[in-house]
Amino acid sequence: MTLGRDLMAGPPPTELPEDPAAAELGSGAPAADVVRRHPESPLAWATLAEAALADEATDDVTAYAYARVGYHRSLDALRRNGWKGHGPVPWSHEPNRGFLRALAALTTAAGRIGEDHEQQRCADFLRDSSPEAADQLL
Repeated sequence: MTLGRDLMAGPPPTELPEDPAAAELGSGAPAADVVRRHPESPLAWATLAEAALADEATDDVTAYAYARVGYHRSLDALRRNGWKGHGPVPWSHEPNRGFLRALAALTTAAGRIGEDHEQQRCADFLRDSSPEAADQLL
């Protein structure tokens, strides 16, 4: 008798492929330029959102918009890679960090614009996806 995967254990972790923008961002290229070359990159959008959140001169709505785009680009990437709407997305897998950072930025930005329900939903989603990421980023 062959034993299969434990169905009660939940879905396997999703591991995204390398983000096409990671090398450029890592070498110090401006995130806005990288987004123009790689608009599909969750990491580039997350980087823009984080910079906007850190800059007091940037409106929180702008940060929210960057984070929202990064979040939706992330959902597209997750689905293309077998994610079924739930399950772990480990922080330990470096290419997952664009998604996790975009989700954390969306959590923060939602709170700043007074969208409390969205802030709580995103915080819960982040913790469900990766407790380690939630501890690191929130």
